[in-house]
Amino acid sequence: MSQPKRLALVTGSSRGIGAAIADALLKEGYAVACGYRRQKGKAQVFERTYSDAQAVRIDIHDRASVRRAVAAIEKRFKRSIEIIVNNAAIADEKPFETITDSDWDFMLETNLRGPFVVAQETLAPMVKNRWGRIINIVSIGGQWGGMRQVHYAAAKAGLINFTQSLARLYSRFGVTSNAVSPGLVATDMVAKEMRSKSGKAKAAQIPIGRISMPDEIAATVAFLASERSASITGQTINVNGGLYF
Repeated sequence: MSQPKRLALVTGSSRGIGAAIADALLKEGYAVACGYRRQKGKAQVFERTYSDAQAVRIDIHDRASVRRAVAAIEKRFKRSIEIIVNNAAIADEKPFETITDSDWDFMLETNLRGPFVVAQETLAPMVKNRWGRIINIVSIGGQWGGMRQVHYAAAKAGLINFTQSLARLYSRFGVTSNAVSPGLVATDMVAKEMRSKSGKAKAAQIPIGRISMPDEIAATVAFLASERSASITGQTINVNGGLYF
């Protein structure tokens, strides 16, 4: 097999959007570290299918775990990570008045601090080599607010701003930073929301007449990871069927 184009780390790649992203990048010839926290078996499916895939445990709540994962990836591929896809996240649908301090803290720890830690631990080689891609999976909730996931929306809004901040800091070194913003996507995470009255109401408003598929999100990520996206940075790319415009 020819030398992979680049080395990517995809967090939360054992299911849903993350699995679709890892699969899309692998199909295009990238070497991919498929990050998981608990579902090792699902991440290992990629190893059995692709020679340039590595299932690697990474707990984005724990900087030491992130450092161990980065070291394991560099040892396996004998090169530094060039593309990070911060996809690992949680959702927690509940009325605003029932959100506890611990709910709020854990949401921001996972959905905002986690991507910060991953980016901070992988950026230096990208800057040194004058090439890198930071792709953060955000959400339409971070753009227009949340009705039943206020803490989730707040964390994703912060991640959008974090994306823009990294673009301002590092684009001149060839390291671009962009966000991809899904709306309602056919994943386990969205299934609960789709059973709610507010979720069904949102689905009815989608201009294309359906929710998005994970591989549609993955295709956009694959483009942003490529050489063709070199002049795109600091952007939030909406892939949500026109739900946000």
